[in-house]
Amino acid sequence: MSRQEADGRGGSGLSGGVAKADLSYSETDGKGRGVLCRRRIVRILITGAGQGLGCHIAAAALARGNKVLAAVHSLPRVSEEMQGLQGRYREKIEVFEMDVSDEESVRKARKMLQGQGKALDGIVNNAAIMVEREKTIEDLDLSAMRSSFEVNTIGPMRVVQQFLPMLYRGNKQVIVNISSEAGTIINAFATNYPYSMSKTALNMFSERLREHLREKDIRVYAVHPGWMRTNMGGVDAPADPRDIAAGIVDILERKKKIYSKIAFIDSTGRPMPL
Repeated sequence: MSRQEADGRGGSGLSGGVAKADLSYSETDGKGRGVLCRRRIVRILITGAGQGLGCHIAAAALARGNKVLAAVHSLPRVSEEMQGLQGRYREKIEVFEMDVSDEESVRKARKMLQGQGKALDGIVNNAAIMVEREKTIEDLDLSAMRSSFEVNTIGPMRVVQQFLPMLYRGNKQVIVNISSEAGTIINAFATNYPYSMSKTALNMFSERLREHLREKDIRVYAVHPGWMRTNMGGVDAPADPRDIAAGIVDILERKKKIYSKIAFIDSTGRPMPL
């Protein structure tokens, strides 16, 4: 069983480079006049950031001047793209090992970062695995079910549980759990039990967490990123992960007005079917 550090491990590179950070933006004042504003710097923890969608989210966030805490499963296995980000944004990114399926690993990472006095404005639970994808119930290895829930569902719960104290110290906080359309009940099909069921459970966790944190004005979303050109999605996928990453960073920066009554949305902020 292979571990995949994102919804789409590896995937298309960050070709074409990353745009230079634009630290200002325009708003309209009460009299309809354009006003140049200073962009708020958002401090974001991203799991499964070593490659795939996680790496693209990190790149999009850094290009806008934000700060990224990039959690990877294995430092020696990070992609060339992540290595490039480390070199380009040395002062704005910290890369460290954290296995979301290991309680002690998550606790150790939190203690390290908390000891540095860091606060968080956003958490992206992106680390995930997809195994036994084509197996029907007759051939399914049930140990793969346990592993998938450990990473895809309990992993995000573990991360939130450990890092909430740092999030409470932040501003305009947002939690994004990377989910999937595969977790919707109405789109169920005969295979892919571990991934789809673990994502259904992640959607429920997101909904419960959203209610728990509502009064603190901490927003929680389960985001379906779509079928992307990554290792998990394959080269025939229609979506560019860079576009999806940009939408997710918009959500983290609270640039999108999201009217969904449920936590489960796509990367543009539209509600997803349950």
